[in-house]
Amino acid sequence: MFALVTTTFGYALVQLADAPDLPPDLWAILAGVIGLFVVAHLAVRWLAPDADPTLLPLAAFLTGFGFLVVARLDEDLARVQAVWAAVGVVAFVATLAVVRRIRTLERYRYTFLLLGVLALVLPLVPGLGAEINGARLWVRLGPLNFQPGEAAKVLLVVFFAAYLVDKREMLSTGTRWVGRVALPDPKYLGPLLLAWGASLLIMVRQKDLGSSLLFFAVFAAMLYIATDRGSYLLIGFGLFAGGAVIAYQLFDHVQTRVSTWIDPWPVAQDEGFQLVQSMFAFGSGGFAGAGLGLGNPTTIPNVATDFVFSAVGEELGLVGGVAVVAVVLLLCGSGYRIAVQAERPFPKLFAAGLTTIIGIQTFVIIGGVTRVIPLTGVTLPFVSYGGSSLVANFVILALLLRISDDNARARAPGRSGAAAAPASAAVSPPPTAAPPARRR
Repeated sequence: MFALVTTTFGYALVQLADAPDLPPDLWAILAGVIGLFVVAHLAVRWLAPDADPTLLPLAAFLTGFGFLVVARLDEDLARVQAVWAAVGVVAFVATLAVVRRIRTLERYRYTFLLLGVLALVLPLVPGLGAEINGARLWVRLGPLNFQPGEAAKVLLVVFFAAYLVDKREMLSTGTRWVGRVALPDPKYLGPLLLAWGASLLIMVRQKDLGSSLLFFAVFAAMLYIATDRGSYLLIGFGLFAGGAVIAYQLFDHVQTRVSTWIDPWPVAQDEGFQLVQSMFAFGSGGFAGAGLGLGNPTTIPNVATDFVFSAVGEELGLVGGVAVVAVVLLLCGSGYRIAVQAERPFPKLFAAGLTTIIGIQTFVIIGGVTRVIPLTGVTLPFVSYGGSSLVANFVILALLLRISDDNARARAPGRSGAAAAPASAAVSPPPTAAPPARRR
């Protein structure tokens, strides 16, 4: 209810900033938003009644907040975003209905690997892939454009979670020493090298630094979670840094991104225009912002997608920006709590991987628009305009809820795994008293 009320009043403020009267379709839009999340809520109560109760409200707040920001920027995009939100809720319900036990996904790991790789390279197919805003991430089917990479990251996380569960013992114990670091057999490092090669392929061929960084960081984090060895993070960082340096030396578009990040002012009217306008937006927003509908964020190109956080910073200030980050952190905290509570290794690692996608993607896009890291082209989860990203995030949300529901069922009294421990303790013999010590 808090999410829906916030969305309603925010949308009313956006409309009142342009006209003295509320729009006549306000109640229809309100009914549509309420209907979407009522359906999602009822689906959770029916299909995953014991799931974590905080995930869906947090996602509803971010989705509603993103809708009112996009509506303030472009009414036409807002209508399309509303349609994609409906498609996302349908995908959310369908995922809960089809995936009744999360462990069934583990059996089809290589199928998910094949589908993920195909989705990853699909934009590179001549005649099918399309380059938009300098990045070749899109597939065009008639009037429909979508990013198959959004589905690829979920599909590949399924494979890596299943693979790391099987090989975690071999990956945790080193057989070869390089200095003081024990490394496993090289054949078990194949997934890390595969992720490294795929991330470089994305960086070079698709001209997208954000997806490349997101893709590799998620799998390096999963490898660390599975093995509890910090050396893998160092190796992964070294591999990515080395590949990035090579790409910087060989390709102009990588050099442009890095030089613009370091100093955007010499190219403020060209390559650095977006970044400079974003800095002006944050500066003019100040602490509390100019107010919804009272700023001028539309001077930033593609503000509804890559720079939506800049619009939040200008019109809602530091307060609004911190609120968005806080809700994302709460969402990630709930996801990692679900991972910690999982008793079996596959759902534990799968939940951690899905949550890491949301966390790293948020860091990459907010870090880009605030000049913490080079600017990238990923979207802010649930907030930015974009159908592919919104649908993929709703699928991730449904999978986390399914894992949470499985965790609760496993801990419920009378089920295996929860009642087994007390029962075994009850029938175990009492400890044998230690014999008295002999006197010398």
